[in-house]
Order: sequence, then C-alpha cells, then structure tokens
Amino acid sequence: MKAFTTAMALALLTVPASAQVNQKRHQGDAKKSEEKRPAVDEKAYKAALERIPEPKEKYDPWGVARPTDAAKKSK
Repeated sequence: MKAFTTAMALALLTVPASAQVNQKRHQGDAKKSEEKRPAVDEKAYKAALERIPEPKEKYDPWGVARPTDAAKKSK
C-alpha cells in the first residue's frame, strides 16, 4: 500500500511539470497573432487625441474626502 501511495504522489507531481514543458510548443503562436494586428497610424492617433475635449474644471481625486469650501468659510 505504501508503494502505491508513493507512486500516486509521484504521478500527481509530474502532471504540472509536463504541462510546463509543453508550453514551448505554442511559443510561435504569439508571433503569428502579432503579425495579424493592424499597424497604428500615427496621424490618426494624434487626431483622435485632439478631438478629446478639455475639461472645464480640474479633476480633484480627493474632492470627496476633503470638506467643501462652504465648510471652510464657516469656521
């Protein structure tokens, strides 16, 4: 029984190791997917950035955590 338990433990430990070894087979797939992507047009990218409207007020990430101006004036 002890030999069977040892054999099962070794078998369960080799499964993840064999999955990592098989990863080398699919390394060429990443290169193929990169070739299919369209090239980014620099002019189109800059034109899209210019179309974004400027914010009227500056964004304050801590605005909710700080008291408002009215609370400051009351003190």
